Amino acid sequence: MALTPNELKKMAAEEAVKRVQSGMVVGLGTGSTAAYAVSAIGDRMKTEGLKIIGVPTSARTFEQAQSLGIPLATLEAQPKLDLAIDGADEIELSSLNLIKGAGGALLREKLVEVSADRLIIVADKSKKVNKLGEKFALPVEIVRFGWKSTFSRVEALGCQPVLRLSDGGEPFITDEQHYIIDCQFGPMDDPVAIANALKATAGVVEHGLFIDMTAEAIVATDSGIEVLSK
Repeated sequence: MALTPNELKKMAAEEAVKRVQSGMVVGLGTGSTAAYAVSAIGDRMKTEGLKIIGVPTSARTFEQAQSLGIPLATLEAQPKLDLAIDGADEIELSSLNLIKGAGGALLREKLVEVSADRLIIVADKSKKVNKLGEKFALPVEIVRFGWKSTFSRVEALGCQPVLRLSDGGEPFITDEQHYIIDCQFGPMDDPVAIANALKATAGVVEHGLFIDMTAEAIVATDSGIEVLSK
């Protein structure tokens, strides 16, 4: 019987949280799949006495973790993490490179996860791709000042960008008070070159390409857990 997307996300998250040990400092990701991981950590604290410090990657994750009684710290207080667990929008099978940022937290996610000894990605089977950009646009976080000029510079890199809007139709604003443009590059033959070009573009704060960061991807399928590693 086929499992629902939420059942798959929960399965992957619970498998990843088995790797969390007492005494760890753990980066807590943002998004629907990461939320299941945060819940699973809270459950283990109650049932097993697990003791960790969490570093959340967004205000949403902070609120969820706080409600579960997970001790929290900032990245300034805990600049070195043992582990981070997060979701992804796409996972490139050959490299485990990622597109992230559909939830709008890509900047804080990258800052936390680049500080972790290990990044474990949790996902359902739909997130696997042969080339990044097959299914999702690439989120790019930009400063609000002069954003239309930045938009044009990013567009000139060969994509079709769209300013992300909130449910109310206003520009979506990140936790760091920036805008996001979602950029359709199509399947990427050289995501590293695109990442470098974006980082060199004035007005771009960060992009959602997570290159050479993933230690392990735990993917839930209808037949069970698939563990991908380099």
